[in-house]
Amino acid sequence: MKKVAFYTLGCKLNFSETSTLARLMEQQGYERVEFNQQPDVFIINTCSVTDNADKKCRKIVREAQKINPEGYVAILGCYAQLKPKEISEIPGVDAVLGAAEKFRLHELMPTFVKVSAGQPAQVFNSPIEDVIDYHASYSLNDRTRTFLKVQDGCDYPCAYCTIPLARGKSRSDTVANVVKAAREIAERGVKEIVLTGVNIGDFGLVNGQKQETFFELVQALDDVEGIERFRISSIEPNLLTDEIIAFVAQSKRFVPHFHVPLQSGSNRVLSLMRRRYKRELYADRVQKIKELMPHACIGVDVIVGHPGETDDAFKETYMFLNELPVSYLHVFTYSERPNTTALSIKPVVPGHVRAERSKMLHILSDKKRRAFYDSQVGRDATVLFEEDIADGLMQGFTENYVRVIAKYDPLLINELLPVHLTAVNADGLMEVAEAAYAH
Repeated sequence: MKKVAFYTLGCKLNFSETSTLARLMEQQGYERVEFNQQPDVFIINTCSVTDNADKKCRKIVREAQKINPEGYVAILGCYAQLKPKEISEIPGVDAVLGAAEKFRLHELMPTFVKVSAGQPAQVFNSPIEDVIDYHASYSLNDRTRTFLKVQDGCDYPCAYCTIPLARGKSRSDTVANVVKAAREIAERGVKEIVLTGVNIGDFGLVNGQKQETFFELVQALDDVEGIERFRISSIEPNLLTDEIIAFVAQSKRFVPHFHVPLQSGSNRVLSLMRRRYKRELYADRVQKIKELMPHACIGVDVIVGHPGETDDAFKETYMFLNELPVSYLHVFTYSERPNTTALSIKPVVPGHVRAERSKMLHILSDKKRRAFYDSQVGRDATVLFEEDIADGLMQGFTENYVRVIAKYDPLLINELLPVHLTAVNADGLMEVAEAAYAH
C-alpha cells in the first residue's frame, strides 16, 4: 500500500477539499500518513491570497525532498491554477493540477511519472473559463469542527483579488445535497459544522441560474438532527440580510458569530476596491446583529495599504473600526497580484507605510478582542472542547467564539459543556470555573 501525505495552505475551503481528496485517495488503496512519515506521494494544496505563495510552496517542496527524495510531489490549489508553469519549474515538483483537475487527482495518479532532475513537471491545467463543475467536499478527522463546503468561485471582480481567476465563476451545491452531507457528518459524531465557500452569501447559483438562496439553506440546516452548532464562516455585508440575522438570533443551531469582510472604512477606497457596499451599510449590519444578539461575536476582514489609501483614508478606517462594536480583526497587508485592476490605481502605498498601518490595526484588534472577552466574564456559556492540548490544559470555543482554557480531561474532547466564564488570563484566554465542568 502506497502512503500519501497532504499539506494544506490557506482557508477553511482548502481544508475541506484536502480532506475530501484524501478520502478519495484512501478509496484507491492509499494510506494517508503525516508529512514526516516517509510518504510515497506528497500532495500540497496551495493558496494565492498573499504574495508569498511561491516562497511557501518552495519551502514545503524542499522539506518533502528531505523526507523522501524519491517521493512524488504534486501541487494543486489556487496557486497551481494561476501559475502552473512557474510551479512546474520548481525543483522536486512532479505534477501541477489546476482547479478543474484537482478533483481528478485519484484518477490521474496512476498516470503520474517521477520527472528527471532538471525537467519540468507534468501540468494538468484547464483555462479558468472551463472550470464550471461543482465538487462537494467536507473535512473529517482533521479537527473537532467540520468545514462543509457549500459554494465555490466568485463573480465579484474586486480590484485586489485573484480568486475569480483561481476558482472560476460562482457555483453552488443544492440545499438537498448540503443537508444530506450534514446528516452524514452528524453520523460521525461531529458536533459543529462551519459552512465554507468563496462567497457563501451567493449560494444558489447552479449553471449560472439562481435556483435557491443562502437563507433557504440556513433554514433547512437548522432542522438537521445531531449537529449541535452551525457556524457561518464569512459572508459579504451586502448579502447578510435582515432575515438571515433575525433567523440566526432565534435558531436552534446557528451560533451568534459572524465574520463580515469590511476591507476599508473609507467609501472612496471601497469604490476603488470595487466593493459592492458603503461603510454605512456595514455599520447597519453590525448594529442589526448587536440589536438582536448583544453577545454576538463579529469578526472583520480589513486590508491596509491598498493603492489609493491615503493617510486620511486609513484614519477613516481606523476610526470607523474603533467605534464599531466588533470583536476582532483579520488584518491583511495589500500585496500586488498579477492581472488585477488594483495595479493601475495610484498612488501606491510604500511598503513601510503598509507595515505601520498593519501594526496599528493589529493592536486595535487585540484591544477589541480583550474588550469583547471582558464583556463575557460572569456569563454562562457552552464550550465545545477540542483536542488542542498543551501543558496539561485544553481549549475550546463558546458558541460566540470565545476561546476557553481548562484543565485537560480526555472525557471532555468533542463534548459540549455548560461553563461559567470567570476571568481572562494573561494570555488572553477565558478561564472557567472548574466546578462547572468537573464530573
